[in-house]
Amino acid sequence: MSETALERRAFWHIQLCVLLWGFTAILGKLITLPAQALVVWRMAIVAVLLAMLPQVWQGLRSMPPKRLLTYAGIGCIVALHWLTFYGAIKLANASVAVSCLALGSVFAAVLEPILTNKKHDKSELLLGIAVLPGVYLLVGGVPLHMHLGIVVGIASAFLTSLFAVLNKRYVHDAEPEAVTFIEMSVGAAFLALVSIGYFGFNATFITPNLSDGMLLLILAVACTLFPFILSLRALRHVSAFTTQLSLNLEPVYAIVLAALFLGEYQELGVKFYIGVAIILSAVFVKPAWQALNR
Repeated sequence: MSETALERRAFWHIQLCVLLWGFTAILGKLITLPAQALVVWRMAIVAVLLAMLPQVWQGLRSMPPKRLLTYAGIGCIVALHWLTFYGAIKLANASVAVSCLALGSVFAAVLEPILTNKKHDKSELLLGIAVLPGVYLLVGGVPLHMHLGIVVGIASAFLTSLFAVLNKRYVHDAEPEAVTFIEMSVGAAFLALVSIGYFGFNATFITPNLSDGMLLLILAVACTLFPFILSLRALRHVSAFTTQLSLNLEPVYAIVLAALFLGEYQELGVKFYIGVAIILSAVFVKPAWQALNR
């Protein structure tokens, strides 16, 4: 398969991942656990499921200790990203939290050249900046009591772009299943320790009820394990910026799903649809521009 075909397939794999990730905000809103307990359970379940795969242990045996520590550090960033993401949902709502993620394209445009020793691409930076009016319109009119959720959501956007860029740099050197296992298991342990120190043991290890348990399982398998591994494979053929720009579709998916399942359509108006149009334009301008300049 040619590199162009691989890039095209990877692009659509990323779109599938984004669609599945669009459900994470809905599930995060439906699950009654606080953000720290939700994330610890989510990462722990994924780690346990991955531990059953032979390729995980084969990958770990062939992995240099230094690289293992690198993936462990990325896992801590993933944990903090999810903590701030679900924190933003609890502080505001699903629509506001996922809308903030679109800012990740701007962060990625700045971070990727710095962390991967590449030159800054002015067109990527301009496209990243182009989504800002869309984000502004999406979150415009948010009540004052949700503003802290916006701040936490922006922190989440920075963290997601950071771990996307780092995964892009190091994903070629190990099996995705082994990488995901390290990131999930270390991330769960790291967040559990931080949460115990800040929130206390009882607020960290909360036993979920039957409804939360089922939703956590769906979140862990369909919205975490499968898309996380698929996205790591796709990152081998697309840039972290292209991935992050595609993630701008997540607010669109999630807000539509929130309207259907959570009734958040009452918060949407003309500004919302204009913002969606701006974000969609930015998402599809990038691959179209690349195709025209080949």
